[in-house]
Amino acid sequence: MVDQGKGQKRQEVKMLNRKLLELTGVVNVESFDSEEFLLETELGYLAVKGQNLHMKHLSLEQGMVAIEGLVHSLAYMDSNNASSKSKGLFGKLFK
Repeated sequence: MVDQGKGQKRQEVKMLNRKLLELTGVVNVESFDSEEFLLETELGYLAVKGQNLHMKHLSLEQGMVAIEGLVHSLAYMDSNNASSKSKGLFGKLFK
């Protein structure tokens, strides 16, 4: 995780009508499909669930991600849950 300034971590979450989600503080995109994104952020792993999700914009250098689609939920997870969830998503892809 990346520290900013005096050891403070920062993340901004902006959502417009549950159809456009813009996030800052993103370190890595662990996995994604049309129903779920798993993002590593400066404040922990974040799962974004919804329908017809797709990445509109990605800049890991700036730590920014924009996701379009119908957003159902945002949930932060600890690292143990995130790694098992990531394997589950890859398992879905390679069935």
